[in-house]
Amino acid sequence: MAKNYDTAILMDFYGEMLTEKQRSFLEYYYNDDLSLSEIAENEGITRQGVRDAIKRAETQMIEMEERLGVAKKFSEMNEGLKEIIEYSNKITEYNLHHGLSKEINDYSVGIKAAAITLLEG
Repeated sequence: MAKNYDTAILMDFYGEMLTEKQRSFLEYYYNDDLSLSEIAENEGITRQGVRDAIKRAETQMIEMEERLGVAKKFSEMNEGLKEIIEYSNKITEYNLHHGLSKEINDYSVGIKAAAITLLEG
């Protein structure tokens, strides 16, 4: 797996389920951008040992995601919240151009605020 966004997301959801050593290696490699050789030198093991630990950790996180789907559900929820905000904006815009209703505007603002709170929280 390349150094990418997907691994960072999986680390956020499943990193605590890995061993301390696996987490450390992933953090060094992905967050600190250290090479396998640099990690190996710092940890006093072989480059291959570091690579194997990282690959095992990545595989474990992928398997956890395949079983549990937490990251996928989180992503889908965020996309749904963005849609809710978009539709709320459309309702507000429509309301402004087609007979302003204070109640509709208030509900739309409340829906949007709730969605933003969930999205940012």
